[in-house]
Amino acid sequence: MDSVTQVLLGAAVGEVVAGKKAGNKAVMWGAICGTIPDLDVIGRHFLSTVEALDFHRGISHSLLFAVIISPVLGFGIRRLYRQSNATWRDWTILVFLSLFTHALLDCFTTWGTQLFWPASYRVAFKSVFVIDPLYTLPLLISLVWLVFLPQNSGKRRKLNHAGLILSSGYLVITLVAKYQANQVFENSFDVQGIEVERYDSRPAPLNIVLWTVNVETDKGYYIGYYSFLDEDRKIKYDFFPGNHELLGEYGAYKEVKKLTEITENWYTVEVADHGIILNDLRFGQSSGWEAGEGNFVFAYHIYPTVSGIQVDEVEKNFKDGRKMLKQLWRRITGN
Repeated sequence: MDSVTQVLLGAAVGEVVAGKKAGNKAVMWGAICGTIPDLDVIGRHFLSTVEALDFHRGISHSLLFAVIISPVLGFGIRRLYRQSNATWRDWTILVFLSLFTHALLDCFTTWGTQLFWPASYRVAFKSVFVIDPLYTLPLLISLVWLVFLPQNSGKRRKLNHAGLILSSGYLVITLVAKYQANQVFENSFDVQGIEVERYDSRPAPLNIVLWTVNVETDKGYYIGYYSFLDEDRKIKYDFFPGNHELLGEYGAYKEVKKLTEITENWYTVEVADHGIILNDLRFGQSSGWEAGEGNFVFAYHIYPTVSGIQVDEVEKNFKDGRKMLKQLWRRITGN
């Protein structure tokens, strides 16, 4: 999830664990610890493109990291606030739960989280977009309100619990919505005679009303959309040839093998002026998505160099963001 949401979730967890004993200090340290896992983005500055992708949501989002770092940070925070009623145990639990809930929340998004690192498996429920206001707002409202109340206030506890219950309940609703959308998609496969090898669904940006599905067949990939506000369940699918054979000799390089592994083999290949472009299908297209046109949000330029190959992420283009949001809203409201 986005950093703001993770800060808010960490702050709410901090209040639950040590709010009575440390007041807003617990909220502050929960917020700080809630954003620590995302510091793995610094990997972009000293790792290659593929290495940074593999590093993201890796060790820093794992249970092992939380278990090891929590008592250390807990000890340091306790040293800062020796006069506080919060003990080393309290601060250690606060740190652990702030780190763990960060990773757990990320598991609901598309990218996936190596919760059980060093195992390479990424947990990904794919039921929430990385930014979802309906999840974030209950946490934001309750926390902005409660930080102005005394730390021993019962109303403070109730506000925080309400924010957490509403946001957590929303996560449950997203799983139910995903299940219902999948039922519609599966029925459409049968009706349209699409021989599916596997499929993968997720919500469109900023909502859980509009859902998108990627479908793999022996001929290539289909991408379709369904809104719960559609007048019917007739889903229009756009076809994208895989063209995996265009990898050619590039496919023998470990960087490319790792890249295709990261995409979970949801990728297409196209010829570029110099080298090839590998498109990650999991995150859709940034423009023209309604008509199955436009560039994919995540794409990678692979090209030869003197020493081997180079893999660069293709620069994203969101210049016409307002138009894209209008298209998104129009599609959310039904076909």
